[in-house]
Amino acid sequence: MPATPFDGRRRVIIEGVSPVVDDGRFPAKRVVGDVVQIEADIFADGHDVLTAVMLHRPQSESKHREVRMMPLFNDRWRAELPVEKLGHHFFTIEAWVDHFLSWHRDLQKRDVSELEMQLRIGAEMIRGAASRAKSRDRKRLEHYVATVEGDDEMSDKLHDMRSDELLDLMWRNSDRAYATRLECEYEIEVDRPKAAFSTWYELFPRSFGSLRNVEAELSRIAKMGFDVLYLPPIHPIGKKFRKGRNNIVNAGPQDVGSPWAIGSDEGGHKAIHPQLGTLADFRHLIEAAHGNGIEVALDIAFQTSPDHPYVKEHEEWFLKRPDGTVQYAENPPKKYQDIYPFHFESSAWQELWKELRDVVLFWIDNGVRIFRVDNPHTKPLPFWYWSINAIRKDHPDVIFLAEAFTRPKIMYWLAKAGFTQSYTYFAWRNTKYELTEYFNAITKPPISDFLRPNAWPNTPDILTEYLQYGGRPAFVIRLILAATLSANYGIYGPAFERLVSEAREPGSEEYRDSEKYELKQWPQTSEDLSEMIAA
Repeated sequence: MPATPFDGRRRVIIEGVSPVVDDGRFPAKRVVGDVVQIEADIFADGHDVLTAVMLHRPQSESKHREVRMMPLFNDRWRAELPVEKLGHHFFTIEAWVDHFLSWHRDLQKRDVSELEMQLRIGAEMIRGAASRAKSRDRKRLEHYVATVEGDDEMSDKLHDMRSDELLDLMWRNSDRAYATRLECEYEIEVDRPKAAFSTWYELFPRSFGSLRNVEAELSRIAKMGFDVLYLPPIHPIGKKFRKGRNNIVNAGPQDVGSPWAIGSDEGGHKAIHPQLGTLADFRHLIEAAHGNGIEVALDIAFQTSPDHPYVKEHEEWFLKRPDGTVQYAENPPKKYQDIYPFHFESSAWQELWKELRDVVLFWIDNGVRIFRVDNPHTKPLPFWYWSINAIRKDHPDVIFLAEAFTRPKIMYWLAKAGFTQSYTYFAWRNTKYELTEYFNAITKPPISDFLRPNAWPNTPDILTEYLQYGGRPAFVIRLILAATLSANYGIYGPAFERLVSEAREPGSEEYRDSEKYELKQWPQTSEDLSEMIAA
C-alpha cells in the first residue's frame, strides 16, 4: 500500500469552524466579558459516539485549557469561551471516536445473553483508562474494573456501569490515540468594552478658544450621554498655501486654515497649536474629561502642510515632481495645495513607517487611548496591519476608528487588519429597505466577527441632503436611528444639535462656512436638540 500523509485511523472530520475570519488569517473580535460561541461541524463514518473538546489559551500562556463541546444538531457542535482578559486568545478543536461511550450507549440495547461478554469488553476499556489516569482517578477506575469482574449480581454491575461518576472518569481519561486535532489555532482579539459600546462627540477646540476652555463643555457633553470627545487635529497649521474660508485657494491674513494641513515652524504631529495651549493643558483636559466619564479621542492624519518640519528634515518621504517641487495632494480635478501626502514607495519607507508609528506612541504616552484615523484607505494597507498590531502588542486597550468612506472590501480589510471600529455608509441609507438591508449585512457573521460599525449622521465633511432639507424632524430621526441601529455612534457638534443645515452650494454635502476653515461661535438656540439627545 502506498504511504499516506496522514494516519488513516483518525476518523473524525472537523470543519466549518466559527468564529473564524478569512480561514484564520485575521482574528475574530470580541470584548472583555463576552462569552464566545465556538462552533464546528464534527462527524465521522458509521454510528460511533464522538467526543470533542475546545482547547484555548491566552497569548501569554502556552498551555491549553479544555472545554467539552456539546452536540447541537446536524453534526454541529458548540463550546462556550468566556473571555476576561484584554489581548489575543487562541483556540483549536480536538475530537475522537469515543469507544467507551459507544459501548455504553449500546449496552442497554443488548440481549441478556450478550451482557457477560459486553461487560468484559467494558472492563478492558476501563482498565485502559486506569492506565492513563492519575492516582486518584486510577483507584476509582480500578474499583469499577473489580466490580465488573467480581461476583456481584448482573443488575448491580449494570447499575455501576451507568453511574455518572464512571462516565466522568472515562471522559477525563479518554483514549485519544487517534484523535483529530485542527492543524492550526484560531485567534480571537479581545478589546475593552468601549470598543463595542461608545458614543462620540466631535468638536473643534479652536472655536472655543483653547483646550482649557473646552473643559467648560464637558458637563454639557456628558449630559447628552457621550463618553468620547473626539478632537480634530490640534497641531500647528501650515502657513504656505493655506486655504481660506469655504476652502478658497487664497487665504486672507485672518484665515486660520484647515487643521488637517498639519505642521509649521511651530512643530508637527507631536506638537500642539500654541493658540490651543500646551501639552500640560492637553493632559489636564484628559483628566477633566475622565472626571466626567469621557475619554478624549485624537485625530491621526498622516499628511503634512508644505511647511511641516518633515518636509525639510526628510525630503525622501515625499514625492518630487520633475521641476523639483513636492507633489501636493490632488484628486483631479480637485487640488489640495496645502497638503503634502507621504510617499510610501520611498526607498526610506521603513523609517517613515517607524516615525508614523511613533507619532501614535507619543500621544499614547500623553494619555490618549482612542484614535480616529483620517482616510486610512489612502495609505498602504500593510502599513496599518503592521503599525496597529505593533502598537496594540504593548497597549491592548488602544482603540482605532477608521474613517474610510470607500469600497466595502477595503473597509472590511482595514477592520480585519486591526481597526477597532469603522465609519459606515449609514449617512446615505435613508429608506427602511436601505437601512434594513445594510445593517442586517454588517451586524451579522461573517462581517460582524471583524467589523464594528460606528454610525454618524453628520461629520465636518458630510451634510447629507436628508439633513439639508428635512428640518428638525430629519435631525431627530437620524440621531435616533444612529443611536439604536449601532452600538457605536457619534455626531459632529455643536453643528448637529444646533440644526446647521446649509450646504456650501446646491448639490454639495459640504457645510457652508465650514468650521474646517474658520472659527465658529455656537450660541444656544430655541431649536437646540441637546435635551432631546440627553433624554
